[in-house]
Order: sequence, then structure tokens, then C-alpha cells
Amino acid sequence: MIGELFTKATQGRFRILHLTWFAFFLSFVVWFNLPPFATTIGQEFGLTKPQLGTLGLCNVALTVPARILIGMLLDRYGPRLTYSLLLIYASIPCLIFATATSFNQLVVGRLLMGIVGAGFVIGIRMTAEWFPPKEVGTAEGIYGGWGNFGSAFSAFTMVIFASILTFLPGVFQFPEPQSFDILGFAFTSDVLNWRAAIAGSGLVAALYGVFYYFNVTDTPPGKVYRRPQSTRGMEVTTVRDFWFLMAMNIPLTAILMVLAWRLKKVEFLTQGTMMIAWIFLLGLYAFQAYNCWSVNQELLAGRKQYPAEDRYRFKQVALLELTYIVNFGSELAVVSMLPEFFEGTFTLDKATAGIIASSYAFMNLVSRPGGGMISDSVGSRKWTMAILTGGMGLGYLLFSQVGTSWPLAGAVLLVMACSFFVQSSEGATF
Repeated sequence: MIGELFTKATQGRFRILHLTWFAFFLSFVVWFNLPPFATTIGQEFGLTKPQLGTLGLCNVALTVPARILIGMLLDRYGPRLTYSLLLIYASIPCLIFATATSFNQLVVGRLLMGIVGAGFVIGIRMTAEWFPPKEVGTAEGIYGGWGNFGSAFSAFTMVIFASILTFLPGVFQFPEPQSFDILGFAFTSDVLNWRAAIAGSGLVAALYGVFYYFNVTDTPPGKVYRRPQSTRGMEVTTVRDFWFLMAMNIPLTAILMVLAWRLKKVEFLTQGTMMIAWIFLLGLYAFQAYNCWSVNQELLAGRKQYPAEDRYRFKQVALLELTYIVNFGSELAVVSMLPEFFEGTFTLDKATAGIIASSYAFMNLVSRPGGGMISDSVGSRKWTMAILTGGMGLGYLLFSQVGTSWPLAGAVLLVMACSFFVQSSEGATF
């Protein structure tokens, strides 16, 4: 399959894979266009550390609920239309953020940007529709790995684009000239147009969304796109699993309530609006619980029994969910703070820090497809996940010891080694 990936790049399922991973790539470029400019934006707006942290949190806060919503739209309308509209939508939060004149507008821009992070699930469905079971693990690893590289590309290039686009309106004047070293080319500048760079990334995503719509189909010729009978809630096969499902939905609501509290702490919300947000979130949980009940009410009433061959254990879904929280959740956190970490710890300029930080996401190119290939070829998926997750934990434990006394090369090698286990476990999960 790997050979055909290049020799048949413009044909059939391989063409769809390339077009789809690039859609995911652009969604990640847009989603992570904040970290390279975090310190610059902090200087321009006079933001405190908690305020910068809140922006990073807002960037991912709505991603999980958005993935649920996007999944429902995906079931109803198919990946072609859903992905196209999401990429076009990405231009809106980019423009809101790029034209911000206050901290509150920055928060709104990043909250809306979190929805763009839901694009991943669309490509997973598209890839599964086009590839047979024996190839789907590798195909989805390639989709996820090459697409995820968008975060590295963003860290690697956004400062470069911002330094080139200084002839456009919106430049930020530094209090004193900044030194930059980009791919061995050193220069000094006192301006950086982060606004034009962020707005430009959104424009590119929107244009590709239009292109994607006119160049893909939901399924191969002759195959029918299967839509579920109901998109209201998840169907389980035992009463015990229903209550397990209800319990697993609680953390999402709790996390969003914590976010509302955090936004109050930075004075984005008042006490009253925070309470309204909490009531809304509790109502949303109740609505979701009702939908799940309505889908499973015959099972709960004892009027429906599933034969043994149709049953599945929701525990397996929950374990994969927790695994993905650990690997992909940690990736989001690390990618969001790594440029700033290298800039502050090793006293690097913004461009160099972004390039070095991109080494973490760079591993996506091989590690995530590798995780999919390992999962397809190794007999025990359980042990594959256990070993990769254990290696990830050890890598983060070692990385927590990195400080100013460490050689920069050693820190980069450790970051890449840790990233290998993170991305491989993501590929193996799917």
C-alpha cells in the first residue's frame, strides 16, 4: 500500500486520501496559529500569564462538544459537505482574532476556533469509506499523521509569514528590535504582522474548502453512504452499559463548567453570566441524556434484547476514549505551550523556538502511520496500546526534568522520542 500511495496518488482511494489529509493539515495550521505568536500578542495587549493560559484553554475548550456535533452532521450530510463547510467556517474565527482590539475579542476568536479542531473525525469517516479493512489502519494513520503535521507547519512558518507580510496593515511594533534566525538566515526586525498571517491562514483554508467540495465524493462508485437510523444518541446493548454511558458524559460537562469559572476569573464573564452558562451546560447534559434514553428506551424497559453476536461492551469504548484523552489530549497541551517553553527556557527568538518546537509534531509524519501499521500487524492490540501508552508516560516524566541546564540538542531529542510514543498510540487507537 505504501508504494501505491505515491504511484497512484492521483487515482481512486489514494487521491481521496491525499486530498483529505491535506484538508486536515490545513485545519491544524489554522487551529494552532496562536502558539507561535503567544508572547507577541501578550506584549501587544499587555496580557498576564493567566490570560495567555486562558486563550490556550479556549483554543481547545469547544473541540470535544464540537466533535459530537460534527459527528451528527457527518452522519446526516456526509464528509464531503461537512469538511468543506468546516474549512470555510475556519476563516471566521481567524478574522475575528486577527482584527481583535481587546482581550474579550481574542477569547471569542479562540473559542470559535476550537470548533475547527473537530475536523479530524470527518476525515476518519471519509478514509474508512474508501479503504478496505486490511488497509484502513495504515490509511487512517497516514491521514492523521500527515494531517497532524499542520501544527508543526504552523509553528515552523507562521512567524516567517508574519515577518514577510509587514507591508500590510496591522503590524506590531516591538519596544526594541527582535533577533530572528530562520533556517540559518539571521535578521533583526522591530515589526511582526501576526494579524495578516493569521487572517491569511483562514483565507487559504476557506479556498481549499471550496476546492475540496468539487473534487471528492463521499464513497467510491457503486457504494452507498450508510446513515444511521438515529443521530440523537448512542445505542448500547445492555442496561448496565447505558448507565456507564451516562457516567462517561459527566466529565465533559464538568470541564466546560470549569472553563466558565476560568473565564470569570479573567473577567470575561460576570458572576451572573457564569451561573447562566452553568445552567445551560447542565441543561445540555440533561438533553443529551434524554436523547440517549429515547434511543435505548426499549432496552431499558426490557422489551428489547440483543443477540450475543450483536452485543458490544461499552467498556471497550470507554477505554479507547480514555486512551485518546491521554495521547491526543496531551499532544494538544504540549503543542500549545512548546514554542513559548523553548523561547523562555533556552532564551531563543520566536522563529527559532517555533522551528524547534515543531520537532514534536514533525514526528507525526512517520509515528502516527507507524502506530496504525503496528496495530494492523501485531496480534495483540491490547498490548500494543499498553506498551505505547507506557512509553508515552515515561517520555513525559523525563521531559518534565528539562531545564536551563540541559543542552538544547538533548531536549529536542527527548521531545522527539516522547512524541514518537504519543503519535504512535494515537495511530494505534484508530
